[in-house]
Amino acid sequence: MRRIAALALLLWLAAGARDALDAWVDATVLPPLGAGLSVEVRGRDGDLLRAFTAPDGRWRLAVDPTAVDPAYLDLLIAYEDRRFYSHSGVDPLALIRATGQAVMQGRVVSGGSTLTMQVARLLEASGTGRWAGKLRQIRLALALERRLSKSEILALYLHRAPFGGNLEGVRAASFAWFGKEPRRLTEAEAALLVALPQAPELRRPDRNPAAARAGRDRVLARMVAQGRLSEDQATAARSERIPDVRRPFPAHAPHLAERLVRAAPLRPLHQTTLDPGLQRQLEALARDAVGQRGARLSLALVVADHGTGEVLASVGAAEYGDEARQGFVDMTRALRSPGSTLKPFVYALAFDDGLAHPETLIEDRPTRFGDYAPQNFDRLFRGTIRLRDALQLSLNIPVVALAEALGPARIPALARRAGVDLVVPGGQPGLAVVLGGAGVHLEGMVQLYAGLARGGRAITLSHAGPGAEGARLMGPVAAWQVADILASAPPPPGAPRNRLAYKTGTSYGHRDAWALGFDGRHVVGVWMGRADGTPVPGAFGADSALPVLFQAFARLKPALDPLPPPPGATLVATTAQLPAPLQRFRGREGALSADADAPAIAFPPDGAVMELDGPLVARVAGGEMPYSWLADGRPVALRAAGRDVVIEDPGSGFVTLTVIDARGRAARAQVSLR
Repeated sequence: MRRIAALALLLWLAAGARDALDAWVDATVLPPLGAGLSVEVRGRDGDLLRAFTAPDGRWRLAVDPTAVDPAYLDLLIAYEDRRFYSHSGVDPLALIRATGQAVMQGRVVSGGSTLTMQVARLLEASGTGRWAGKLRQIRLALALERRLSKSEILALYLHRAPFGGNLEGVRAASFAWFGKEPRRLTEAEAALLVALPQAPELRRPDRNPAAARAGRDRVLARMVAQGRLSEDQATAARSERIPDVRRPFPAHAPHLAERLVRAAPLRPLHQTTLDPGLQRQLEALARDAVGQRGARLSLALVVADHGTGEVLASVGAAEYGDEARQGFVDMTRALRSPGSTLKPFVYALAFDDGLAHPETLIEDRPTRFGDYAPQNFDRLFRGTIRLRDALQLSLNIPVVALAEALGPARIPALARRAGVDLVVPGGQPGLAVVLGGAGVHLEGMVQLYAGLARGGRAITLSHAGPGAEGARLMGPVAAWQVADILASAPPPPGAPRNRLAYKTGTSYGHRDAWALGFDGRHVVGVWMGRADGTPVPGAFGADSALPVLFQAFARLKPALDPLPPPPGATLVATTAQLPAPLQRFRGREGALSADADAPAIAFPPDGAVMELDGPLVARVAGGEMPYSWLADGRPVALRAAGRDVVIEDPGSGFVTLTVIDARGRAARAQVSLR
């Protein structure tokens, strides 16, 4: 009976102790589990472009355990806590062993700590060699096991484990010591990452490579003893060199990364559309391009997919850390004079309005436009010349004549429709705007050229996903005619004749050298100059920026995508094949006229929406016969003797109809045909 009573008393005491332990563990107040993480900027494939230190100054990168090499995780658990998945936070066997050693030696000799207990210590920065600290770790470990899953506890360790200096977490350590993500690690690398948290400062590879090697080899030896590695595997791992320098974290697209973080500083992850491989190649290209051109020269590059509006690469300066080049200035966003790079849009508007055609003749002679007397860049005059050649040669007098007929305000208005702010001094655009008398940044110019490349339809460039399609800038035929002219220009020496459509520009005083180009899918912009705006003698867009443009496309892809003509677009072989009013540019006489007798499109009216089952019947009022009709700059009826005309194939969607009378006066209407 006494034995039964004693047993009952013992069971009652055990139950009470168990309940007291449960209550003690349940009453545990957990410290904050979340740690301030490094803000990351990643590319379109998820690769890290740039990271910033956490608020406490540490490198602590977010890590998903499923993205860590499983061999490392297996090694970690085998070395640190073989019964991790079976214990409840405390491993009694390991604890008994460690306690016995401590009693015998009078101090803590070996760890009885589980991974969960190590997490508890990291969360509270509690001591490891004091009994009070160990007791607190036990209590917190038991509480963690009750409230978190094993995978969540392991994730805490992978984020918090120290790896020397201001490195915390396995992902930060893998970048710092091996220069890569921890997805795939060698056995030697995994063993080193297991060893470092045990003595992170003592074993820092950059300060004490011998201690780091000894720690790594100790891990390998135990794995051989456990039968997890063969001796041959361990020998091969021991032969790997210990990293003796700490690698810098990735810092690609630094200007864009800083801009994104400034715009949303609380966002932990900024996912971009940038192609990391292309970004790295173009950063190297920028460095090489200015390397032999003076210590203060800089260069910026933007690459975009004009079909989606996604920016694929953004290089804000040739060398981010170069103070002489002012590499900290983001030249993709700096306002600069665009030089001649706006000229293609003047031609496109003139073609679209029916004022001119690529084969139209124009005079390149000394001309005054009021008080303005522009000169060609080389101070030469070519006389009578085709507009196609005038654009390819980037002549100033012909484009100013076109701008006068259009009205110079049309250029800033077109830029606004494309979502680009063209800053004009005084706010009132004059004819000089088409020669670079305005301010615009590189991203804006690339966005403008994207609209030209995609048939005259604007699109907003985006670093975070597909851009939004915008307004129509000009008709698809006019856009293609300009693209065909630009693609026919000769490439720079040594570059392939691949029909890359491009335009160069040089601002007044040689302060800015530009080159913008596109094919059927991509658009690239290059700016070269000094960030402080100081002139760079001898810097021309064609000589400085254009070779970089062709090299950028060579790194982008092996061959260009074609620029197919839109439906109904045809090339006119000679000027004589044009309607008489289009054979020679007449200046203001060819502009839309307000004369009482000027032609006007009576039907269809401007802005009309029409359902068509067959040809379009159009009518002109006023003007002098015969009439020539164009649809989006494409001749559809020549020398019509009557006021009514049947247009068999006017196109579909938004179509600009233009009628030109015998005196070269014109009228137009934009209609929607379905």
